Amino acid sequence: MFRIKRMDIFILQSFVPLFMMTFCICLFIVLMQFLWRYIDDLVGKGLGVDVIAELFFYAALTMIPMALPLAILLASLMTFGNLGEQFELTAMKASGISLLRTMAPLIVLMVMIATGAFFFQNNVLPVAQTKMWTLLYSMRQKSPELEIPEGVFYDQIPGYNLFVQEKNRDTGVLYEMMIYDVSKGFENSSIILADSGKMSITPDKTHLFLRLWNGESFENIRDAGASNMRNVPYRRESFSQKDIMLKFDANFNRMDEQGMRSQYVGKNMTELQASIDSMSHRVDSIGDIYGTALREYPYMGLRRYDSKTDNEGRHYKLRRPDVALAQPVDVDSVFRGSSSGVRINYLSQALSKAERTLEEYKYKSQTMAEEQKLIRRHAIELQKKFTLSFACVIFFFIGAPLGAIIRKGGLGTPLVISVFLFIFYYIIDNMGYKFARDGKWEVWEGMWLSAAVLLPLGIFFTYKAVNDSAVFNKDAYLNFFRRFFGVSEVRHVEMKELVMAEVDPKVAVERLAALKAETAAYLSHNPEKQSYADYWTRGYDRDSLHRLRDNIEATVEYLSNSREKLVVLKLMDMPILRSLWFQQPSRRTWLSRLMIVLFPAGVPVWLYGRKTQTDLRAELATVNKVADELIKLIDKD
Repeated sequence: MFRIKRMDIFILQSFVPLFMMTFCICLFIVLMQFLWRYIDDLVGKGLGVDVIAELFFYAALTMIPMALPLAILLASLMTFGNLGEQFELTAMKASGISLLRTMAPLIVLMVMIATGAFFFQNNVLPVAQTKMWTLLYSMRQKSPELEIPEGVFYDQIPGYNLFVQEKNRDTGVLYEMMIYDVSKGFENSSIILADSGKMSITPDKTHLFLRLWNGESFENIRDAGASNMRNVPYRRESFSQKDIMLKFDANFNRMDEQGMRSQYVGKNMTELQASIDSMSHRVDSIGDIYGTALREYPYMGLRRYDSKTDNEGRHYKLRRPDVALAQPVDVDSVFRGSSSGVRINYLSQALSKAERTLEEYKYKSQTMAEEQKLIRRHAIELQKKFTLSFACVIFFFIGAPLGAIIRKGGLGTPLVISVFLFIFYYIIDNMGYKFARDGKWEVWEGMWLSAAVLLPLGIFFTYKAVNDSAVFNKDAYLNFFRRFFGVSEVRHVEMKELVMAEVDPKVAVERLAALKAETAAYLSHNPEKQSYADYWTRGYDRDSLHRLRDNIEATVEYLSNSREKLVVLKLMDMPILRSLWFQQPSRRTWLSRLMIVLFPAGVPVWLYGRKTQTDLRAELATVNKVADELIKLIDKD
């Protein structure tokens, strides 16, 4: 029976507050991105705080799929980074608790979050997206708040251009006003000039009321039936006070949500699948009709002409009606047997009909492409119902092991790593989305591309964290490449202040002599120059090399206890032998035989292997030389 232990509660208490904090931070960041993207549609419209708050509420719900994976990644990184930095993970491992057992309560929590994310994507998000986009489009269509600038023409009143030279902000009086009324067209425009005026909006906010003082108005009087009049009469009016009512709707009118509800962003999984099936059936039916029409394209009947002679002896052509031909006609013979005028007529008719057919099928192709694109958008939205849940689990299995490896808490290193990984995820996900949207890839391939890329990364980090591997230890990678490519190492031997075991000169000389004998035996057993076949079948004996290297290291360790400074300094000249795969590739029998059969393919490896063998012989010669010098130093003492 599963029981919640104190450690599970401790892990949950460490993770959940960080997760809530990071989720709020990430959601705030994506909301700021939303604000800067659509700020032009919100500013200057006179919208109420309640309307803007409603928009941001629905936008926050819509942005949850983007903020949730990043919050999980950052929170898991910080949680396990803090545990590693405070050596709590070390204490758990010392108690026999594996990393996966430590992650167990959070894995259960992630499964619950992933399940909740699926139901959120399927049930809540379509409603939130419908309301958000409907509200945003309604804001876009709202007229801007009336704010008449000074010294420039204001054209935000439909059908009117208004110019104000100066305005009194205390009383609201406008001076030196000029109004162009083009609501009836430019040819029937009217102009109003006034020394001053005052503007207000009717209580229902559907009209603009203007009261003008001391001005004149000019209006064309064009008769609709007298469009060819050279001189157009006009009417001029002088006034001391004039009231004008302009149509100006300043209210905020919400659009009907049903139009957005029928789009792919407003449908759940069942509705999306039903829409995909119906649209696919319709597209397939239309495609079958187009294909049948192309295969059974009606034969272009030739226009036949009969030669006739009138009463005066003049010849003329009489066209026969187009008839369906029972058998194919030899078009070339008919074409050659016709007159030049008839041939030109044939060609022009065929060309015009081909162009019409081409344009017709271009239009049909564009229509079908739009239908296919709409189907793909529905399929993309359907796949998104699942990708968010899977991304949450993947990001946890990346963040938690990575935090256990780097062992850094706080917002510094985890934030940098999280942002880098999320940007990488966003680029891959956006690339897959565009490939799926444009039809270059299958929809499921494009939408699951980011998961396919990040899943191996999560498995790799989890495996390394469970086995306590040094993933970010640069020395481990440098040592690997140093050993693989045979880069020589420098020996460092320091003079010991305290010696526990004194060096016996006789024993030291005997060990150095034995080392020289073993080195000479190795050199004699492994010839200097090996042919291509000998290299791939024999090579240099690496087992004997390992024993020789162990003997050298043991001798150096013994002589490092010497109180003679010259002996210790001379030990630093003793090379560190390198055991490389290139020195004996014959350990893999199948590879050796394959390289012998494929002779040219193994030549570069053979040449490089010969070089490593030559370097090894030079190091062994240095071992003999240093051993002789050490014997002389020890015998002299």
